[in-house]
Amino acid sequence: MKRVQSAQTKSRVLVDWYKQPLGQRLLDAEQRLLDEVLPELFGYHLIQLGSPTEQDLLRNSRIHHRSIIDESPSSPWVTCCAAADALPIASDSVDVVVMPHTLEYAQDPHQVLREVDRILIPEGHAVIMGFNPWSFWGGWRLAAKFGDHFPWNGVFRSLSRIKDWCKLLGFDTLICRHYFYRPPIKHSGIMSKLQFMERVGDRWQLPFAAGYLLLTRKRESMLTPVRPSWPARQRLLGAKGLARPAARDNIHYLKPKND
Repeated sequence: MKRVQSAQTKSRVLVDWYKQPLGQRLLDAEQRLLDEVLPELFGYHLIQLGSPTEQDLLRNSRIHHRSIIDESPSSPWVTCCAAADALPIASDSVDVVVMPHTLEYAQDPHQVLREVDRILIPEGHAVIMGFNPWSFWGGWRLAAKFGDHFPWNGVFRSLSRIKDWCKLLGFDTLICRHYFYRPPIKHSGIMSKLQFMERVGDRWQLPFAAGYLLLTRKRESMLTPVRPSWPARQRLLGAKGLARPAARDNIHYLKPKND
């Protein structure tokens, strides 16, 4: 019960934060990036783990059967209440999984990734969005020590670490994109003047952006069943019941000459 209440509080506060001016700017950048990536991913079933915003992040996907799973129905788009580390989904049944800042607030992010690996079909895709600790946002989080304030109380993990985790599970990295290069300033005038940072950062994909998007693909298993090579049944020679030598049938044996 305590975990459920905590999840409900986190989801509700994060949804409220995305409605603020700073959160809305970040959400616009994330939505544009998802609108570029999702149309290129095909399949029958798409799952989103977590609902940090009431906006439909999956709106541009071509996959018709889409579901959002969260421990708390904080968004009208949530279709199933469940924990990301214990998904009520059959193994090898999902084509695409989208995780918008899911790992930052998960109690066990490794288990979440293991669950994603379990439910994805071979060659299925996982889209991971996270906050970058090596950015203005990461520095602001460390300097200000916000405590329980969202989104700063999440665990910001670097892109290289998430890539290593995915690699250990057998995922190949396809795309790495950085987004939102301006510092977390609430003043609208200053944010407008810093708009040039977005153009420069997007062009050169500089690594100090506030967030990153990682597109990975589950590697298809190369293991194939091998039939056991059973030895051929031995043949009997003559009436004496002697076993025939293990030699090819096309070998000609020399017969002894008659004296």
